[in-house]
Amino acid sequence: MSFMLDEVGLTHSNGFVALSQIHLSAMQGESIALIGPSGAGKTSLLNTIGTGHLPTAGRMQVLGQAASTQSSANELKALRCRIGTVHQSAPIALRQRVVTAVLAGKLGQWPLWKALASLAYPQDMPGAREALSRVQLEDKLFSRCDQLSGGQLQRVGIARVLYQQAELILADEPVSALDPALSQATVQLLVQEAAAHNATLVASLHAVDLALAHFGRIVGIRDGRVAFDLPTEQVTDTLLQALYANVDGSAAALPTLHNLPTEPNANPATAPIQVSACR
Repeated sequence: MSFMLDEVGLTHSNGFVALSQIHLSAMQGESIALIGPSGAGKTSLLNTIGTGHLPTAGRMQVLGQAASTQSSANELKALRCRIGTVHQSAPIALRQRVVTAVLAGKLGQWPLWKALASLAYPQDMPGAREALSRVQLEDKLFSRCDQLSGGQLQRVGIARVLYQQAELILADEPVSALDPALSQATVQLLVQEAAAHNATLVASLHAVDLALAHFGRIVGIRDGRVAFDLPTEQVTDTLLQALYANVDGSAAALPTLHNLPTEPNANPATAPIQVSACR
C-alpha cells in the first residue's frame, strides 16, 4: 500500500474546511489523476498526502508510516524524503544554476558533507544532465534559473523529481505553463517514469482529456470530497458534467488542453524561494 486515507478531514486554523471525509488509497505503482473544478480541494488533498498538511480528522498512512499531528518532526522529515512533489510553480531559488536545482532532489538522501559540497561543485553532473534530457532541457544544465521561462522552470522541477527517484510522486498541475504538445509529452513521461520505478503517481490536472488519455484511474474531487473514484473506462460524460456543473446546477464546459485559459509564463522575479526536498 502506497497510502491510505480513512475518513480524512482538513480544517484550517481560520475554520475553512478544505477536505471532508476523504477515503482514498493507492497500491504501490498506481498512477491516479485528480480532476475537478478550481477550488475543489485537489491541491489540499495532494498537500495532505505529502504531509505538508496533517489531517485534522481521520487516519492517514503514507508509505507504510502513520502520518498525523502525533508524528515526530524526525519521522515526518524521513517520510518526506521519500516523496517527490512537482509544484505548479516550481520552488526554485532563481540565482542558482539549473544543475544545482536538479541535484537538490537528492539532498535529503545525501550525507551532509556531500550536500554542502554540491553547492560549491555539483556532485553528479551526469545524473542531472540525464534527468534534464528527459524534459528536453539538457542544454540548460549550467544556465541560471532566472534566465528560464515559466514553462522551463516547471520542467526543471519535474527533472528534479525524476532525479530524486521518489517512491511517491505528487504532481500539482505539472504542465500548467506548457503548450498542449509539450503537456502531452510531459504527462506521458511522468506516467512512464513512475511505472519504470514502481513509484506511485498522483497528479492533479485541469485538462480532463489529458487525464483520460494517460491515466488508468480517475478521482473526481468537488467541494473537498471524493465525487467518484473509478477506472478511466467507467468515467462517463454524465459523471463529468455533474463534477464540473456550475453552482446553480447548470452545465459547464469541460476544461481541456485546448480551451484552458492561457497562463503567462511565471515571472522569475516573483517565483517562490526553494525549499528543501525534505522540509
